[in-house]
Amino acid sequence: MSGPLRPSVPAADALAHSLARSAGDLLMDLRRSGALTGRALGDAGDEIANVFLARALAARCPAQAVLSEESPDDPSRLGQRAVWIVDPLDGTREYREGRRDFAVHVALSVDGEASAGAVALPALGTTYSTWQPPRSAPLLRGRRLIVVSRSRPPRFAHRLAELLGGELRAMGSMGAKAMAVVRGDAAAYVHTGGHHEWDAAAPAAVAGHFGLHVSHLDGTPLRFNRPDTVQRDLLVCRPELASEILAALSKVALLAPP
Repeated sequence: MSGPLRPSVPAADALAHSLARSAGDLLMDLRRSGALTGRALGDAGDEIANVFLARALAARCPAQAVLSEESPDDPSRLGQRAVWIVDPLDGTREYREGRRDFAVHVALSVDGEASAGAVALPALGTTYSTWQPPRSAPLLRGRRLIVVSRSRPPRFAHRLAELLGGELRAMGSMGAKAMAVVRGDAAAYVHTGGHHEWDAAAPAAVAGHFGLHVSHLDGTPLRFNRPDTVQRDLLVCRPELASEILAALSKVALLAPP
């Protein structure tokens, strides 16, 4: 493998934070304008955020490849150790519906690991990133909340909640769900049914930075910048609950196939 290494830690972390936040501002400006609605708004949001991120990364990191949901895949990325992985608008459906649970993902993968990253939640006016000082999530109060996909919740979700003594909440955007765990609003985020690297890279980087457990549902680590960008599943949870949740997942024995 050859290619430029990761920029200095503060530079990559700060850049991811700045770009995700700025792209989020563009998305909010577009939605507030009222010029577009429905699918047209979603399509325009995808495009405007992707163009911004592509141009900014080309200007700031011209030697590094970019893997984006909204751009053709460049196979040359496979020969680079450091690759930017972005989802310009994660949760397009939620964005066009006027909801708050959509996000912008910007991450840097180094040697297959999500090394730096940012998840902007524009409708909440918040960006979480590896540029921020790490801290522990607030203590959970009351019942354990497990967040799952609005459109594709795990078929074993209710059984898992029973085993863990928790309750379920459906949300959009992988980034929004993972950041609910970072904030301490949820105990875990469980996803099955497949997703792409750009869905998971930034949330994984940020969640790991804040000390959360991040893995596949069988406990194996995530890997990025692979020829096939599809990943099978994801678990983000509080570290003190990881063993219990992984054991519960093993009990339900309904993990999504690779």
